[in-house]
Amino acid sequence: MSRSSHGFRQGTRRKLRKSPRDKFTVSAFMKDLKPNDRVVLKPNPASQKGMPYPKFKGMVGTVKEARGRAYVVEFMAGNKAKAITVRPEHLKQLAA
Repeated sequence: MSRSSHGFRQGTRRKLRKSPRDKFTVSAFMKDLKPNDRVVLKPNPASQKGMPYPKFKGMVGTVKEARGRAYVVEFMAGNKAKAITVRPEHLKQLAA
């Protein structure tokens, strides 16, 4: 018997599933966000790099800075301010 995996995406078969209608587009990877933009953390299962931890799915935060190809997003998790580094394909910009 092999040991069960306890990796980063363990137990996410249904959480990280795309619907058949969602098409892979390059524009999701080419987003240009600016500091103070409001974004929603929405993991894209097509890309594993820079994916936020699954418990942060759906949280709203603000972009603080660009860091390489990724962005530092700050949001509230309960009473605590958290800052995580996320790539643009996992962010959805809110309308201003």
